[in-house]
Amino acid sequence: MSDGPFRVDRLWPDQELDLDLDAAMAGYRPPSADGRPAVAINMVTSIDGRAQLGGTAEGLGSRADRRLMRLYRAAFDAVGSGAGTLRATGIWLRVGKDLAARRAAEDRPPNPTGVLIAGSEPVPTDTGWFTGDEPRILIVGSTNPMTAAPSGTELLRAPDPRPAPGWVLDRLAEYGIRSLLLEGGPSLNASFLAAGLIEEVCWTVGAHLLGTDALPMIAAIEGGSPYADEPRRGSLASVLRHEDELFLRYRFERAG
Repeated sequence: MSDGPFRVDRLWPDQELDLDLDAAMAGYRPPSADGRPAVAINMVTSIDGRAQLGGTAEGLGSRADRRLMRLYRAAFDAVGSGAGTLRATGIWLRVGKDLAARRAAEDRPPNPTGVLIAGSEPVPTDTGWFTGDEPRILIVGSTNPMTAAPSGTELLRAPDPRPAPGWVLDRLAEYGIRSLLLEGGPSLNASFLAAGLIEEVCWTVGAHLLGTDALPMIAAIEGGSPYADEPRRGSLASVLRHEDELFLRYRFERAG
């Protein structure tokens, strides 16, 4: 059963008021890229740019934002996150029964492939991410102590202690994955930005001010950002408003 219905106003590119959220998103398609899968990140922050409230994103967005998150997921071939997000939240990356049925009717797998990216730290395997019947790929760094993944999950080991974004995308392409939606955390987002491998940012601005030192949407890039003096410029693709919340999308040309 669908959440909602949730009503939104489309403010850009063509203005239309009082739309059903699902209808407003009906024409959405992930970005495309040649060769490697296209990458989008989907995050929610406060007005002052903080992506955590009490250590997680819970409470920053509304029920409408959670529905939008599922609509985004349903459009992509794979949905991924970093192991730090798994440790903090237990992440659940599926789309829900109604959207799974919609994907199946389109001759697609009911849920996107789950992708989890870890470095050298052990990965907790007793979470909901490792359940369900969707394909799952666990990517770990070269020094990670894991030698096997739970049943139903494929384990890939990168040649470096931290899996390089380009290497990750090359491996996912071998599985037929053409689009990847990342849902954090900020350090993983930063690694893909540093590699120039983000085509879209899906950003919910919740109507809150925090004034804390919580993590932002994208962490500072280690060693300095290549965009510190010449920022990456995106183009505004769409703006939806639900009550006091904004749902923004920006598109970017691939740099890497």
